[in-house]
Amino acid sequence: MQRRIAAALLVAVTAAVALSGCKPAAPVVVSLWPKVERERAVPKPPEPPRWPLTGEEAPSADAVLRRVISVKIENSPAARPQTNLSLADVVYESVAEGGITRFNALFHSKEPEVVGPVRSARLSDLYIVPQYRALFVFSGASTSVNARIRSAISENLSQDAGVSYPYFRAKDRPAPHNLYVVLAKVREEAKRRSMPETMSVEGLLFDRRTSDATPTVTGIFIPFSPANKVRWTYDPSTRLYLRENNGAKHMDKGTGKQIAARNVVVIRAKHVPASHDVVGSTTYEIVLEGTGMCTVFRDGQRFDGTWTATKGAPPRFVGEDGKPILLAPGNTWIQVIQPSIDITLR
Repeated sequence: MQRRIAAALLVAVTAAVALSGCKPAAPVVVSLWPKVERERAVPKPPEPPRWPLTGEEAPSADAVLRRVISVKIENSPAARPQTNLSLADVVYESVAEGGITRFNALFHSKEPEVVGPVRSARLSDLYIVPQYRALFVFSGASTSVNARIRSAISENLSQDAGVSYPYFRAKDRPAPHNLYVVLAKVREEAKRRSMPETMSVEGLLFDRRTSDATPTVTGIFIPFSPANKVRWTYDPSTRLYLRENNGAKHMDKGTGKQIAARNVVVIRAKHVPASHDVVGSTTYEIVLEGTGMCTVFRDGQRFDGTWTATKGAPPRFVGEDGKPILLAPGNTWIQVIQPSIDITLR
């Protein structure tokens, strides 16, 4: 009996030793999640090229380098409605002799075929044109103004400089309110005269975020003079300010629509009496370099602050908190008034 038990124990031990030589396979664990050693960085998509004077997307980086064209446009009653004035990226409006205002319209992102009516330059253009490095289009100026423009602005494409190719007279209104310019021909003429075809421009500053704030200012009344009073009315459905001139809708003959602006900027600048015309009206040198007070209107909101501009760059707008006042992407009308003028808001 004892021999049988010992034999059984010997067999059991032998089997255990034999089995210990074959270790069982480790269990296989299947995971649906990949092993991550560090967080994966997703590259930020490249910023698309944008037009420097509107902040809107441009078709290419090369497109934004084409020259800005500055056109001096009349605003007497006989000049209205103007043609394609509303398609300019930036428009400066300032008072001329007799209280009538005149425009300097800067065309860049949009280039309509015809613009006008074109009229004479003023001393404010000595500041505006170099700030935007623009080709300058105008017709006529006083002897003193012409002399200063010729010495300060070399890319002068006025009729006074012997340029006729880009201009024509319309037959539907009397002279001198019927001179128009073809912008494509302006570029051709500039190339023929070996003027640079491209030029980088320091852009305005924009905020591309959409503002959902409730409009607080729906109307802006700007009395440039007894002869020229302007009203802008905010339309929240389009986020545009619609323009009236002396109580009437200011229409654009080229587009058939009321002139509108995405941003309206009122800047107060020095008006230095420079001379008098033949009927005794004062010609001002409007100083658009240095600094002064401003109010920016965008998206139905009002932002008070100061403007600062140098000889080679357009104005910057800074709020009372010291931070930049950013414009909404789109066109801008800059209303230049004397520091003593009061504007009315509603």
